[in-house]
Parts: sequence; C-alpha cells; structure tokens
Amino acid sequence: MAASFQRLQTFVTRTCLPINSTISRLPFSTSSTPPLKRVGTHNGTFHCDEALGCYMIKLTSKFHAAQIIRTRNLQVLDTLDAVLDVGGVYDPSSNRFDHHQKGFSEILGDGFGTKLSSAGLVYKHYGVEIIANTVQLDEGHPDVRRLFLAVYKNFVEAVDAIDNGINQYETDQLPRYVNNTTLSSRISRLNLNWYDEDQSPEKEDEAFQHAMTLAGNEFMDCIHFHAKSWLPARLVVMECLAARKNIDSSGEIMLLTRSCPWKLHIFDLEVEMKVDPVLKYVIYQDDRNNRWRVQAVAVSPDKFESRKPLPFHWRGLTDDHLSDVAGISGCIFVHTSGFIGANKTYEGALAMARASLLA
Repeated sequence: MAASFQRLQTFVTRTCLPINSTISRLPFSTSSTPPLKRVGTHNGTFHCDEALGCYMIKLTSKFHAAQIIRTRNLQVLDTLDAVLDVGGVYDPSSNRFDHHQKGFSEILGDGFGTKLSSAGLVYKHYGVEIIANTVQLDEGHPDVRRLFLAVYKNFVEAVDAIDNGINQYETDQLPRYVNNTTLSSRISRLNLNWYDEDQSPEKEDEAFQHAMTLAGNEFMDCIHFHAKSWLPARLVVMECLAARKNIDSSGEIMLLTRSCPWKLHIFDLEVEMKVDPVLKYVIYQDDRNNRWRVQAVAVSPDKFESRKPLPFHWRGLTDDHLSDVAGISGCIFVHTSGFIGANKTYEGALAMARASLLA
C-alpha cells in the first residue's frame, strides 16, 4: 500500500498547479490586440453562477483568451462566441448556456438530479477538460472522472441549486439561523450598493471581475483539495478496506494505516467495493500523543448517530475505572455518546472494537 500511495502522492505533487498560477495566467485581457473569442453574459445585478461560469469557460483551450461582454442586447449576444445565463437558449453546439427558459430541465446526470445553472452547464460540457488540464492528465484517465464528479458534488452543485432556488432540505420549517456565508451570498455582496455614487457600466464590470476572481479562487481551491488530499486519501481507505478481514474476521473493523480524512470515503467505497457487512469501527493512531483510537462509523456522512456505538456501560468512563468495567487493559476514555474511545495500545483498541461488536 505504501508504494501505491507514494505513486499517487508523486503525481499530485508534480502535476497540480498552484492556484494563483491559473488565475494570473488567465486574466481578463488587457492587451491592445483584440481577443480571439468573446463570451457574453448579462449586465446588471450578477450572481454566483455566471461569475463562476465565466471564470470556468476561460480555463478552456477554446476560450482561454476570451473577452467578457456584459449585455442583454440580443443583437450583440447573437454575434458572440459563447453566451452564459442570458439569451433564452441552451445549445452546447453553439455554446449557448442559459437556464431561464421555459421547459429547461437539464441536469448533470451520474446520479445528480439538481437542475443546472449556467455554471453547471459550463461544467457539464467543459469540466472534464478543465480538471484534466489542471492535474495534467488525459481526459480519459479514471482519476479525472472521479475528480470531475467530486468537484461537482462538493462545489458546483450548490451553486446550481442556490441559483435555481432549490432548498437543501425537504422541510416547511423555518431555519434555526441565517447563513450568509455561502459563496453565492459573498458574490451577491460584490454588486454595487444602492448608495454608491458611481453606478456606471464600467464600475459594474469591475465588480463582476472581482466576483469572477472570488468564485474562481474557490473553484480552483476545490480542485486542488480533491487532487492533493481527497484522491490520495481515497486510495488509502480503499486499500485499508480491502485488508479489513486481516484485522478481524468479521470484516467490520478497519485499521487505518495512514492518517487521512477517511470519513469522506467510507460510504462511497462500501458501495463500490460491495462491502458486506458494512464497517462498524475504524482503528487509527492519534499522531499527537501516540495513543490509539477506536471510532464508530456514522450511519451516514451527514449524521452524528453511529451504526454501532461503543457499549453504553463504558460511556463517560476513563482510565482504570474504564479498564476494570471493560475488562481490557490500557483504556483511556469512551465518549459519552459512544462514538469514540481510546486505548494506550493498538491491541487494546482492537480489543475494545471486538468487544463492542459483541455487546
């Protein structure tokens, strides 16, 4: 496993471009030479989807030198090489990416059912190219496809949903708090304020450039996180899952051999690898103090509830008292919710996991 991880680590170290290199290499054109391509979007108040869409389309080989034209004039829009979020047409063959027209219902597919915004439309047709160029792999490489779907799930889909007014949860209850920290909210605040004395188109376009940069920075951050962290962690968890029966014959206990964000991958890999029975506990070493932890796997990625918490009569106990009750030496603690515990040794943590399976 170490050799496989090293190969992937070498790939992400050598191939992933620094985020600022992409931004500085692909700015708005300031040259006196007219750009080869022109991309249109609407003027007036802007939103996250067209800011992100314009940024993304300028990452493609076809539109990398494009000038952004902001207008609602249909006669002008008809002359442009691509049009986003305006014009009432979705036609990828002519690079028309609007989503406001009646009857529009395009989705990404691959298990995603969220209606696309202009950002999602650009990503659907150019995202694979953008990912491949960023990590310097062929578009047909399986890791490019994995990254394409992961970046949509963890970044672009929320932009699509918010722009199309799709609630995150099926509920009629009012939210318990206001959240104005999303990317869409922050992009919205870059629009000119009603009290600004200068409301000129030039000032508006300048604000839109800031919006593109903000959206683009976070988009590239997302790509780089998934290429440098998410993808290598996925490989670690995959190999640990494959070896789980070497740890315990039940197949319900996994030893994490390298510290990484394993929770991001357990659920998808269980389905992909047809893991049955599903995992109940993960054992790993706490790098800060060399203690060993045994953690119960949650019922789903967004839930605190565990599939099988550590035994009730262990919870809230520590040290010798816990060791006496559990009948296992070296115990340190078990959380009051039963989702995690610790032991001084690997053997002790494994014994805690095995006893919990039988409890």
